[in-house]
Amino acid sequence: MKKLNVKGKWIKPTILATLIAVSAPTLAATNGTMMQYFHWYNSQSDNLWAKVSSEAQNLSDVGITALWLPPAYKGQAGAYDVGYGVYDLYDLGEFNQKGTVRTKYGTKDQYLAAINSAHNAGVNIYADVVLNHMMGADATESVTAVRVDPNNRNQEYWGDINVDAWTVFNFTARNNKYSSFKWSWVHFDGVDWDDNTKENCGGSCVYKFRGTGKAWDSQVSSEKGSYDYLMGADLDMDHPDVVNELKNWGRWYADFTGVDGFRVDAVKHVKAGFSRDWINTVRAHTGKDMFTVAEYWDYDRGTLQGYLADSGYTMSLFDAPLHMNFHTASKSNGNYDMGSLMNGTLMQSNPMNAVTLVENHDTQPLQALESPVADWFKPLAYSFILLRQEGYPNVFYPDYYGATYTDKGGDGNNYTINLQSHKTILDILLKARRDYAYGAQNSYLDHSDVIGFTREGDAEHWKGLAVLMTDNSYEGYKWMKAGDAHKNACFTDITGSYTSSDKVCTNNDGWGNFKTKPGSVSVWVKD
Repeated sequence: MKKLNVKGKWIKPTILATLIAVSAPTLAATNGTMMQYFHWYNSQSDNLWAKVSSEAQNLSDVGITALWLPPAYKGQAGAYDVGYGVYDLYDLGEFNQKGTVRTKYGTKDQYLAAINSAHNAGVNIYADVVLNHMMGADATESVTAVRVDPNNRNQEYWGDINVDAWTVFNFTARNNKYSSFKWSWVHFDGVDWDDNTKENCGGSCVYKFRGTGKAWDSQVSSEKGSYDYLMGADLDMDHPDVVNELKNWGRWYADFTGVDGFRVDAVKHVKAGFSRDWINTVRAHTGKDMFTVAEYWDYDRGTLQGYLADSGYTMSLFDAPLHMNFHTASKSNGNYDMGSLMNGTLMQSNPMNAVTLVENHDTQPLQALESPVADWFKPLAYSFILLRQEGYPNVFYPDYYGATYTDKGGDGNNYTINLQSHKTILDILLKARRDYAYGAQNSYLDHSDVIGFTREGDAEHWKGLAVLMTDNSYEGYKWMKAGDAHKNACFTDITGSYTSSDKVCTNNDGWGNFKTKPGSVSVWVKD
């Protein structure tokens, strides 16, 4: 029987009718865990859609309940496009456009089969949605525009000019299937390339369009004056035809694919009111929860909280500050204050709206927001997001499967990157989240090196667990309350750091002196 996601828990449909009347501990609920099922350097030969179909049941078996899949529509680079250079939102690998029928990940039929396989395994699918820009237009047209300072987009200079802008999207190969809408310059706010002068600004040219109603959108990040413009042909969210077409597409996409939710890209560059109305439109149309997490990448928690408010709390956000805390801690040679690991994070202040993560495709080595978490620290970080009660955790594909790729660094030189697979420990932690991480939480984030927490369990998941970790070079110990239900009980470390005969036993009050190895984490579960 397929389970449905209700606020991060996976509930059997037969229980939903009594959700309000029944207290949470009595519900047959399983902790939800999502996985970002791609990274920037997946190749065509990975055949990702086929891999989803073959792996869905295995992932479900270890506790993955949802997959965030990459953008499924045709990008400007065809079969080489990661998906963020959006060309045609309606081409899911069906039409011969940009030199290919398939996308980087496969064909439309393979995509739909992957979703079906995931659903059969009880795994939800979140689709990556890019509604900020389009690229790879079919033709140019002359548009009146003005240059703006790339570091202050509200500062115009040198007066109006005519630019040849790549803004004509006709999609002739699709021949009006699914939608007859055609895009032209009136549907955009600006571009970064003039095909007339071919002005080379080192990627920093920004041309703002002139015309009735043309201005940068409001409710966007105030970085660079206004951060409405990011790349390509920037969508004008104040144009009613744009808003209407994107809502039509959202309804079509939800119906056509049967996805269960969305990851929305680059929302700091998109009018918050539009994002709110768009997801509400799709939810109303489908009658489904359509869980949605948005990417507003900023390390200031106050900025993220402002966006949550502006968008009416219709979406969750990735906890970028938490990722940065993990990155900093992993690079601090044991000198990080582990007791502050959750400080300044959405996990701490807005746990119901926080999607917690260790890495993603932008933070991996050689990418735009490069800030990798060191391998030795990843078991600690994943224990923190998977076994605590705050937030909805996300596992990164290369952290599970590993990855090897070559690309240019910021210095222009080629580097080969080998990302280590942490599948062994992640399988242990995922199963611990699924089977044991329930009930009251007792936190001991009270030391600069050694921190821990316990989960007391509930009626269905009665074993509970205790987690202890240290970033320093000595064995860590901490007295922690396992709970009244765990008096005079013995616990075994399921990570394997300690042998099965090396147990921790609690006293008459349910407290135990738990331990962990240097620079490591131990997860103790009652025998």
